[in-house]
Amino acid sequence: VQLQASGGGLVQPGNSLRLSCAASGRTLTNWHMGWFRQTPEKEREFLGGIAWNTGRTWYDESVKDRFTVSRDYAKSTVYLQMNSLKPDDTAVYVCAAKSSAAREYNNWGQGTLVTVSS
Repeated sequence: VQLQASGGGLVQPGNSLRLSCAASGRTLTNWHMGWFRQTPEKEREFLGGIAWNTGRTWYDESVKDRFTVSRDYAKSTVYLQMNSLKPDDTAVYVCAAKSSAAREYNNWGQGTLVTVSS
């Protein structure tokens, strides 16, 4: 599966931003999609995921009150809605995919940069 993330940019603290991740190359039945972020100072951080079939979501505790993962089944696209953004949210955001049976995400997109700054 090929993943194309988009929607990053410069945003002021407190504002919102929605990232998109378009998937192609295969059907996503029985797959999980996830969002991660990475900075030079930190290891890659899992943010949230969604089961493609059911829409069930799960999140890291650190972002669950501000970030929401959703999907558009018809567009094969997953979204990451980010609210109340903080400068610490500045990172490259990456979407990933895996079969629901796989232990780890093994298909990665190229990432989109989000900069939170006034």
